[in-house]
Amino acid sequence: MGSRRLGSVYSRCGCRHGPAGGQRGRSCPRLGQHGHGSWYFSLDLPPAPGALRRRVRRGGYPTRHAAEHALERLRVASGRALTVAGWLVTWLETRARVRDSTRRAYAAHIRLHLAPHVGGVLLDELHTGHLEKLFTTLLGRQGLSVAMARRVHATLRSALNAAVREQLLADNPARYLKLPRGTRPHAVVWTRRRVKRWLRTGERPAVAVWTPAHAATFLTAARTHPLHALWRLLAVAGLRRGEACGLRWSDIDWAGRAVHVRGQLQDTGRGQLKFGPPKTEASYRTVRLDKLTADALRARRRVPGAADGDPAGYVFTTTEEGPVSPSWLTREFHRLAGGLGLPPVRLHDLRHGAASYALAPAPT
Repeated sequence: MGSRRLGSVYSRCGCRHGPAGGQRGRSCPRLGQHGHGSWYFSLDLPPAPGALRRRVRRGGYPTRHAAEHALERLRVASGRALTVAGWLVTWLETRARVRDSTRRAYAAHIRLHLAPHVGGVLLDELHTGHLEKLFTTLLGRQGLSVAMARRVHATLRSALNAAVREQLLADNPARYLKLPRGTRPHAVVWTRRRVKRWLRTGERPAVAVWTPAHAATFLTAARTHPLHALWRLLAVAGLRRGEACGLRWSDIDWAGRAVHVRGQLQDTGRGQLKFGPPKTEASYRTVRLDKLTADALRARRRVPGAADGDPAGYVFTTTEEGPVSPSWLTREFHRLAGGLGLPPVRLHDLRHGAASYALAPAPT
């Protein structure tokens, strides 16, 4: 366990003493069993001026090793003159509950935009002037979009809020920074006029969607593709690519002709796939299927080895029996659509037109 000065790690869980009792915490007899509870650490930091003690507690780590690693990072950081870059790295590495994609985005914000400009500033000397100069540079000389600048600011603000909670900062200077408001581009339809201009000049809208006729051309051509049902889930039912790749046979309500979205598959960035919760709480939903999409799923179920007798198995798998990767799906979509001469859209933009595609006449 170690002394308070050196810190300690421990496990605890949320089990209760009966239906209305308090949490068992560290006294649960099931602690130590694989997958039960999670790991925490506690560390007493040197007291700030006028304070008696600063104790940091963090939890949610899956293993003892992960908690010990996070404890060591904070222990080292607390014993030196901490720079902004040092804190940002410590903050990111000690965050337990964050999606892999979010962690990669935070890391890119720190590496590309924050550390090069304010990383060498001592954390407790950081002020709004530093940040105004930082974002003036990012938005001006470096040409960062307003939307990206606001995402970088959100990362910095979250990290500095954590520093305030740990009493490493008295206040968060990022909270006083005012950035211009970005405007999201509106999706426009690939009308005949826009298609002609694109073919003549290469000019294309920032966000565009196919007409129902374009979608019908794509879905007709994809009828013989092994993932025909998946393309329909994206283009007609409006699922996100991770939701479709993560769909399991047990998520399909055959009698009600619907699918239950309960999770999504994500690329971790290390050549591995990870199943996790949907993007938001509102993403947990039931999606009704049109007859053609339901029939395509039934046809998929009849493919030898597709269901493999396991209702919890993935609906869409590769020849190696693993689930389909979302990044591979994007590449395959552009390969198929490009071969048909269709105007370019992002795979995600199929969702924008899903309602109109569903109402359009079925391709013949």
